[in-house]
Amino acid sequence: MFRKFKGGIKLPHLKPTAGFTIERMKLPSLVVVPLKQHIGAVCEPLVQKGEKVKTGQKIGDSHANLSAPVHSPISGVVKEVRMHPIPTGEEVPSIFIESDGVDEWVETSGIDPEKAGREEILSKIREAGIVGLGGAAFPTHVKLNPPKKVDTLIINGCEGEPFITADHRLMLEYPERIMRGVEIMMKVCGAERAIIAIEEDKRDAEQQLKKFETERIKIAVLPSRYPQGDERHLIKALLRREVPAGGLPFDVGVVVQNVATAKAVADAILDGKPLIERIVTVTGAVRLPKNLLVRIGTLFSALIEECGGPAREYDKIVAGGPMMGFAQWCDIPVIKGTNCVLLMKSVEDEERDCIRCGRCVDVCPMGLEPTMLASFSKKKMFDKCLEYRVTSCDECGCCAYVCPSKIPLVQYIKLAKDALRRSA
Repeated sequence: MFRKFKGGIKLPHLKPTAGFTIERMKLPSLVVVPLKQHIGAVCEPLVQKGEKVKTGQKIGDSHANLSAPVHSPISGVVKEVRMHPIPTGEEVPSIFIESDGVDEWVETSGIDPEKAGREEILSKIREAGIVGLGGAAFPTHVKLNPPKKVDTLIINGCEGEPFITADHRLMLEYPERIMRGVEIMMKVCGAERAIIAIEEDKRDAEQQLKKFETERIKIAVLPSRYPQGDERHLIKALLRREVPAGGLPFDVGVVVQNVATAKAVADAILDGKPLIERIVTVTGAVRLPKNLLVRIGTLFSALIEECGGPAREYDKIVAGGPMMGFAQWCDIPVIKGTNCVLLMKSVEDEERDCIRCGRCVDVCPMGLEPTMLASFSKKKMFDKCLEYRVTSCDECGCCAYVCPSKIPLVQYIKLAKDALRRSA
């Protein structure tokens, strides 16, 4: 019996693209490849303006361990290298590449994971530029090399946010590849077992993955409750282990990865394929919502055009889901962590005074007091925010979702975290 994590909310099952098979998007005429698409150091460009590049060619890298190289997603010519916004709101150096329409690949080759050593596999994963594809974009070669012994690898297939169906379709259409990736990652991180966690609203994915279940790799179905996919909640629900405050999953003997990351690892090891594309759900106010296989660096405007353009009025484009996504102010590229592009109409709610109902406290899965954090943040009392553990907030949005006074609690919390980061 799995243990329920504290707090959280039951969201409506809004997944209109769950039944839509993955479609490969046509090659973009232009891509913008940011040199930072991950947690860690910015890459240095390895190409210059006017240089010809091939699909899969490494075009950016860093000497820092906590980083991941980037590759050209198309063949063509480098037009320029300059700063450009990315979905997280940052501006980072980016390489603009104009397609030659040929899609000529560099030569790639895989390795046999049964014969290859651990270091060779880790190096291959790093060189392929693989990062966590669930949204955090933590470099996978670092996460699979924990400083402490781990016994369990958890694969996150929950995908609890409304509208996003990229991982769901991946589990339905590539279950064997995901399993191969899980086997490879178990060998690298030293885990004795793996558990693939799926929420109960994806029983069809469970059936697909169960065809490849083994003694060491099991499928676990969890109640649909947001934010089930947070790695700390998954660990608690599946293993009854609690990650200490300020700690990481390896502190309790666990590594957590995403299903899409598992497939990317299999593609890199078995085929030598670098991470140059991913599945993105394009949904909301578009004429033809889709799950698209998209080259990284493709601009959001091209995705919307691929889906027939807007179907109705909208005033917001969100990278990610409605709970944790980022609203965009200009045309930006798909990066490795982009799983959804959502067109929506804003709902203007006037912020009112807190009525001390305590609902935000009840639903906070981290046991925080969001209303107090917001109050301190508004008064710029950021030291008090720290005292009330603002840095433990995952920004899942449960508090703002249930707030009857429509207080943008997450925005105030983000403001406090940003102020503390700047003053550190």
